[in-house]
Amino acid sequence: MKNDIHPDYHQIKVVMTDGTEFITYSTYGAEGDTLKLDIDPKTHPAWTGGGQHLIDRGGRVSRFNKKYEGFLK
Repeated sequence: MKNDIHPDYHQIKVVMTDGTEFITYSTYGAEGDTLKLDIDPKTHPAWTGGGQHLIDRGGRVSRFNKKYEGFLK
């Protein structure tokens, strides 16, 4: 490996949205820095199964259903 071309790999503390913490290795920041997450697997709908309900904002779903109401019948 060439010298001085790779980022510094060091320990940091990661704080999840619920306040839990863990130590990991990363190239983020400097040794001992803290990374506070805004979104993590405990809160994001992609991992929690939430957000599966279709919300009709601005009537988009209603307009779509009206436009194609007899298409497959």
